[in-house]
Amino acid sequence: MSNLPAPGVYNVDAVHSTISFVARHLVAAKVRGSFTDFSGVITIGDSFENSTVEATVQAASITTNNEMRDGHLKSGDFLEEETFPTLILKSTKITAKSGDKYELTADLTIKGVTKSVNFDLEYLGTGPSMAPGVSVTGFEASAEIDRREFNVNFEGTIENGSLVVGNKIVLELAIEAHQQA
Repeated sequence: MSNLPAPGVYNVDAVHSTISFVARHLVAAKVRGSFTDFSGVITIGDSFENSTVEATVQAASITTNNEMRDGHLKSGDFLEEETFPTLILKSTKITAKSGDKYELTADLTIKGVTKSVNFDLEYLGTGPSMAPGVSVTGFEASAEIDRREFNVNFEGTIENGSLVVGNKIVLELAIEAHQQA
């Protein structure tokens, strides 16, 4: 039987969590970025099948440590953040794999397009937080998406026809959550 944190509602601690991505740039380089403004709630049921995850990410909070690139990523070529200010994840199914590993199936909405995405999910454990009487629980999840499925269709190329930005994007979530009292 897989381990689970105690049933209840857990709020994502954005200060101690990261929502990041990796994209291929040209042929070899990888560009890593993250979102700094997000919130989420994990509801642990009496079983993993009865547990849910919901998260909202503010598109304008994207950062790759390069202001010019970040501006481009917020534009209509990519996230079009003024029209589509949020990215949303809502779980639809959680399936046990082995030990503390699960598959999280979630509806992911980017640029107004919702697609089902499978994440590899690992439960890292639960323990005391730095605040007295508060427990903290941790999860990591990752998935690969094709950005074109979400209408992120920037097709910049260089002389040899190589894409400036790869179509495959790896999403990586490292989540620390605190149980509501």
